[in-house]
Amino acid sequence: MSRTRRLAAVLAADVAGYSRLIGADEAGTLAAFKTIKADLFDPTLAAHHGRLVKTTGDGFLAEFSSVVDALHCATEVQAQMAERNATVSTDKRIDFRIGINVGDIVVEDGDIFGDGVNVAVRLEGVAEPGGICVSARVQEDAAGKLNLCFDDIGEQQLKNIARPVRVYRVRDVATAKTQSAPELPALPLPDKPSIAVLPFINMSGDPDQEFFADGIAEDIITALSRYSSLFVIARNSCFTYKERAIDVKQVGRELGVRYVLEGSLRKAGNRVRVTGQLVEAETGKHVWAERYDRDLADIFALQDEITGAVTIAIAPAIAHAERKRAMRTAPGSLDAWTAYQRGLWHVFKISREDDALAQKYFQQAIDIDPAFAGGYKGLAVAYLQAATLFHTRSPAEAYRSAEALARQAIALDGTDAEAHSTLATAMLRHGDYDGALAQAEIALAMSPNLALAQGTLGEALIFSGQPKKGLVAVRTSIRLDPHDPKLANRLNNLALGYYFSRDYEAAVEAAKRAVRSNPEYPLPYRWLAAALGQLGRTAEAKEALKRGIEIAPATFDMYVRQRVPWHRPEDYAHMREGLRKAGWEG
Repeated sequence: MSRTRRLAAVLAADVAGYSRLIGADEAGTLAAFKTIKADLFDPTLAAHHGRLVKTTGDGFLAEFSSVVDALHCATEVQAQMAERNATVSTDKRIDFRIGINVGDIVVEDGDIFGDGVNVAVRLEGVAEPGGICVSARVQEDAAGKLNLCFDDIGEQQLKNIARPVRVYRVRDVATAKTQSAPELPALPLPDKPSIAVLPFINMSGDPDQEFFADGIAEDIITALSRYSSLFVIARNSCFTYKERAIDVKQVGRELGVRYVLEGSLRKAGNRVRVTGQLVEAETGKHVWAERYDRDLADIFALQDEITGAVTIAIAPAIAHAERKRAMRTAPGSLDAWTAYQRGLWHVFKISREDDALAQKYFQQAIDIDPAFAGGYKGLAVAYLQAATLFHTRSPAEAYRSAEALARQAIALDGTDAEAHSTLATAMLRHGDYDGALAQAEIALAMSPNLALAQGTLGEALIFSGQPKKGLVAVRTSIRLDPHDPKLANRLNNLALGYYFSRDYEAAVEAAKRAVRSNPEYPLPYRWLAAALGQLGRTAEAKEALKRGIEIAPATFDMYVRQRVPWHRPEDYAHMREGLRKAGWEG
């Protein structure tokens, strides 16, 4: 056994979102990875005098004698991957994260070890998909030798590295000049303690635990949302930061919160270790941190412990009674909860294929544990989505089934605010305004920060003839969940709320925001055309009308050629009036 020690530049690369890609298409992902290695990585590595140490399953580890060579190799790999990905659909795209460090390494039988290697691997985890992060030593050695920009992102506490490491983000000079987007304005802080719970990092090395880690974070969000003294960002917006390099200050600005909760999970056998830390976003100061080692049987008690500790840390003025956790029914089987989490992952992807998979997993949760409310609630959401967005189920049948499923969830767990919100949506689809409003109000009484309930309440108010009140609730839902995957739907509700209020200029602006949010979402074009028609802007109105029909003719027919149950006759007539002014000949 030979062992030598030398100074080297170490490059570590991995695939961002590898667990998700493997879960969606194992054979296709493995084949694509193999092709990339043979056609792109290996020749680029050879061209810049690098040595491939090993393939790490979802990535590569290589060493170079020169920092310049390592950076040349990394930037060429990322540039070629960007070209390759230009013709690949988003759900199948492979993006590498690359970290580079210079340090002392130990070489033993062709493999490399040591602190220099460990730091490179951790830098890879800080990099954004398609990005490169390097240590200060790499930046110093490469400064002035390459046409690159090095953005100082400060000292980072890398996992399992004792000392803080100053990290730089690498950018091509031309890209930095031409493609850098202006920083979005910070959202104002609410007038109460505000928090975003980021997705917990799965450190188990087991892709199946990704859903487990997501479930921990989601349940903490749900629990915190029950406190009226807090302002809690919704799950959808928090999870946009999954598998991204996290700058807590940036998260605070983008979500408009004072505090950010981060965490990680590691599962081994029947034991789980969860760590959590609460950070003040503006200053980066750690307010609270703790580590929990528990048996899996205690997982729900563990969620309660973390929630209680965080709540006390950020809102010491909350009354004792309010700090008590609302009782909730935990599933009798952890497998049912895991199936439910898998269903949520797919239902939030908002595609026809993912909705079908979500239905399968929610039904699996019901079959495993018929006493677990989550399976029924999730299946109801998937049915509503299937009918309203994808037309894969008969609307009338889907709404009846969704209402029955939501009622079953409430019968099993009357404290589930999301189940009440789901029931409200199903009742609204029948045109039962009073029932929908009552269920939405119940949900908000239980969970004042539930964006879903605010959005459902706003929609019910708008369609029941109270558009101005409804607009307030819809705007609140958007503030609670600014990165909601269904943001286009919320903005569409703003547009129709303004339209029903006869504020056509505001309706046009809201509809245009919805279109920018998701150009393939058909509903906003209808309100855009109608509002432009009312304003006499005929040419623009005709273009919006044409686009709305082209994208989804069946959807246009459903909403325009016949009145859906949740449209009041006078509102339906008002909409058709605007569309006729836009050039529709119906």
